[in-house]
Amino acid sequence: MRQAFLTLLVTTLASLTAGSALAAKPPVVVELFTAQGCSSCGKANQVVADLADDKGVLALTYSVDYWDYLGWSDTFAKPAFASRQRAYAQKFSLRDVPTPQVVISGREQASGAKAEAVETLVRAAAKAPANPPDMEFVGDSRVAVGSAPAPRGGGEVWLVRYDPREQEIAVKRGDNRGQTLVHRNVVRELTRLGPWAGRPKLYRLTASSDDALKTVIIVQGAKGGRVIGVLQEETK
Repeated sequence: MRQAFLTLLVTTLASLTAGSALAAKPPVVVELFTAQGCSSCGKANQVVADLADDKGVLALTYSVDYWDYLGWSDTFAKPAFASRQRAYAQKFSLRDVPTPQVVISGREQASGAKAEAVETLVRAAAKAPANPPDMEFVGDSRVAVGSAPAPRGGGEVWLVRYDPREQEIAVKRGDNRGQTLVHRNVVRELTRLGPWAGRPKLYRLTASSDDALKTVIIVQGAKGGRVIGVLQEETK
């Protein structure tokens, strides 16, 4: 059985070696960095929730923890999410991390509360040329990423798991006290699987903590670079 599995892995990588000429164009990745303690984040949550229904968009909501000092600890926040936002801030040469912030396919950023600006950037990103690598899940524990032009400085492969269900959080303290905030596509797990240099490579996936979460693989430039490829788990 082990030999059969190894043969499958070799075959999968070989099939991805030829390049990505026929690879599907990836969706526009819209990443919202928000906080339940941020008074202007409720509007941004709604902007991204509306985009989540667009088949050409992958909307992801990351809750950050640096607003917790105002008296309300965000129920979804993790330090890794704020670290991801700081990497983007450095890439965009920002002096600090704004909240709410939307990053579009690692290419552009805008205030999450400005719906028109976000939608304009999403439309532009959808028209941008793409040369993504072929990507394929291998069983339940691995993902294969094929060959494609790698960005300067190399790339990274990320595992993202998010909850597609709409969630309402009643905030009891802080600037949003008494309000109920609606969240869509809340990211619960974020794992860097490893570097990618433009050549076919196999990555091991960590086990999911919740079967209700959806899995997506994102290939992008290192340290907050542009998104190159996206592989979404098929609907069960």
